[in-house]
Amino acid sequence: MERVFEVLAEPNRRRILDVLRRGERPVGELVDRLGISQPAVSKHLRTLREAGLVESRSKAQRRLYRLRTEPLRDLDAWLEPYRMLWESRIDDLERHLATMDDHQDDGSARPPEGD
Repeated sequence: MERVFEVLAEPNRRRILDVLRRGERPVGELVDRLGISQPAVSKHLRTLREAGLVESRSKAQRRLYRLRTEPLRDLDAWLEPYRMLWESRIDDLERHLATMDDHQDDGSARPPEGD
C-alpha cells in the first residue's frame, strides 16, 4: 500500500485516474484531456500500471488503459477507521452548533450590545 500512496502523491497521476474513472481511454485521449505531453502521460501510465492501479489492453494499433479498483479498495479499507474518526468529530461539531442555536432561540446567547 505504501507504493500506492507514493504513486498517488503525484497530481497528474491522480488526474489520469480521474479520467479513467469514466472508462477505458487511449493514451492520445489522455494527452488531449490533460494537456501534458505524450511521453509524460506514458511515463505516468507505466508507474500507475506497475503499482497495479491501471491495466491496459491492445485494440488494433492502440493501447487502451482502464482503472483497476482493487488497490483503491485496499486503500479505502485502510482509511475507514480515520473516516470514522472524522465523522465522529463532525457529529460532535453538529451537536455543538445545535446547542448554540438552542441558546440563541431562548435568548440566552444574545450578541453584545454595540456602540
